[in-house]
Amino acid sequence: MSGIYQNILDVIGHTPVVRLQRVIDDSPHEFYAKVEYFNPGGSVKDRIAMALIEGAEKRGELKPGGTIIEATSGNTGLGLALVAAVKGYKCIFVMPDKISDEKRAILRAYGARVVITPTAVEPEDPRSYLSVAKKLVAETPNCFHTNQYHNPDNMNLHYRKTGPEIWEQMKGQIDVFVAGAGTGGTISGCGRYLREKKPDIRIVCADPVGSILYDLFYHKKIVDPPKSYKVEGVGEDMLPDNVQLEVMTDFERVSDEESFAMTRRLIAEEALCVGPSSAMALVGAIKFSQKLKKPSKILVIFPDSGRSYLSKAFNDQWMTDNGFLKGKDLKTAFNRIMSADDLYAEMGWSF
Repeated sequence: MSGIYQNILDVIGHTPVVRLQRVIDDSPHEFYAKVEYFNPGGSVKDRIAMALIEGAEKRGELKPGGTIIEATSGNTGLGLALVAAVKGYKCIFVMPDKISDEKRAILRAYGARVVITPTAVEPEDPRSYLSVAKKLVAETPNCFHTNQYHNPDNMNLHYRKTGPEIWEQMKGQIDVFVAGAGTGGTISGCGRYLREKKPDIRIVCADPVGSILYDLFYHKKIVDPPKSYKVEGVGEDMLPDNVQLEVMTDFERVSDEESFAMTRRLIAEEALCVGPSSAMALVGAIKFSQKLKKPSKILVIFPDSGRSYLSKAFNDQWMTDNGFLKGKDLKTAFNRIMSADDLYAEMGWSF
């Protein structure tokens, strides 16, 4: 590793793997987290941002001064904005309205134009973030639609880089790989590489309740219609090309309540400030581990930082309003900030 980098893009990748100690509750298995918030943009999506843009440049699809357009839950947008700032491109990002204020703000800070669309509409609805992005692409001159859901550069990057990185870090000692699937690039690309190296490895997709991917994997059709959920960036109401179901061996469903509760446990017990999609993947890994017959080494992708969700997962009022913080759980509330006057009164001190 060089002591000096030529620009911030050279820092992308080579994120650490950390063994989890406390949140796994006396499991016979070893759990490891690949902590992707160490990327400069704070998420695993920095990796594909480079691949999507460099691939388009090589093919002549993205020209100097061009505009990058993407439908994103925020992290891919931030990765693209990071790369675009270094390379001199403009950006327009279309995001569903459930995306946190923090993600919206950081994208604007990078100079991107942000368009917000309703979450609770079908993908084909002209107001959906996918439909709006396509319309912008059709009407914006000198633009490139990175198309992360269907662009093979996404999955191929993880096959060429992230998968080998995991195999090297774990020294080949990995029995189960667990990740969520939004675009599907991470789990499909890493999973394909890891299965080539170790054919009996389990590739487990943690899927939020409300996503259709679980049904498509087990039933080859949608059994439960898609519904909205609060975890961002994972699960789908359509099947992206980068979700390669044949690469996966198992699925585990995880509820919002389980995901947000584990998000808080991870920071309080492991000092890992990660987002709800990381916690969802870990809950899925723990559920799957209970089916294993012998002690196993399980690696979970933690896609991003919890700092993007301060207004949600770490906001007691938001958690309470959404039914995720109640009764005995209130004792773990984070947001009690006291004035000096209140402290003196509580402690019985005098001025």
